[in-house]
Amino acid sequence: MNGVLDEMSELARRGQAYALATVVWRQGPSSSQQGSRAIITADGDLHGWIGGACAEPAVIREARQAMADGQARLLLLGAPDQFGTTVPDGMTVVPISCQSEGALEVYIEPVLPTPHLVIVGSSPMTHTLAALASALGWRTELLSPPDFTEGRATPQSLVLVATQGHDDEAMIERAAAMRPAYLGLVASRRRGEAVLGYLAERGVPQDQLDRVRAPAGLDLGKTSHEEMAVAILAELVQLRASGALSGGPRPEPPAEAIDPVCGMTIIPNRGGLSLAHNGTTYHFCGAGCRRAFETNPDAYLEAVPR
Repeated sequence: MNGVLDEMSELARRGQAYALATVVWRQGPSSSQQGSRAIITADGDLHGWIGGACAEPAVIREARQAMADGQARLLLLGAPDQFGTTVPDGMTVVPISCQSEGALEVYIEPVLPTPHLVIVGSSPMTHTLAALASALGWRTELLSPPDFTEGRATPQSLVLVATQGHDDEAMIERAAAMRPAYLGLVASRRRGEAVLGYLAERGVPQDQLDRVRAPAGLDLGKTSHEEMAVAILAELVQLRASGALSGGPRPEPPAEAIDPVCGMTIIPNRGGLSLAHNGTTYHFCGAGCRRAFETNPDAYLEAVPR
């Protein structure tokens, strides 16, 4: 458990999403124990223990979905005919074929990172925006241009340059190199085009400049500085809710395979076994399925998706 807590702290420090899986009930002879916990990262790595090869692929798959939709879920893992009509409402049944005939209830809770907003500049609008973002529970930094140095933003950060024509070009160039999830410039459309054109002439990569929103914020027409702060925050909330602020491409999910004997979905080479047959490698949830296939492979090949 200490290792799980350490991993949670490190992921939170890096601003990365993860899911916490907890075993809340078990039916023997499952290898897991009630209260066992594991962390699943966004790229599908599992740290901790929630069960063996039968449960792990299903938990990883459901944890990644929980991170995507932000919804916790309670899983009931077992054989398809094990529970009948006794499953409570709101519980997701995940059929697994496991020779141990055990069963698990696993609660999966997504933990999404708190947005990190970096505001560069000092004006009444920036102070209002910082106060509004802090009221939402966002981690907010209000920096002067000299303090906005390398490392102050990450690919998960949201950066707003509001320097009112002073050092706009230098701050956008510096911020673009950090590749934040969002980069906006508080300026008129004409001023924004001039800044981006100047940086293009300086050789700033076009893919970095294409990500700059200038002007930043929703277009509300003529507004006060308080309303401008609301318009910028509203744009950030809208983009975040739509999933557009992912901080880069989503990692590819771990490869999956179908056990040709029991039909269970497994993650190759993660607790399972494999066997080459006629030039094709097949993967199994355990030694029993591998042994059955090895004895009579032709009896099971029809179960393998083509």
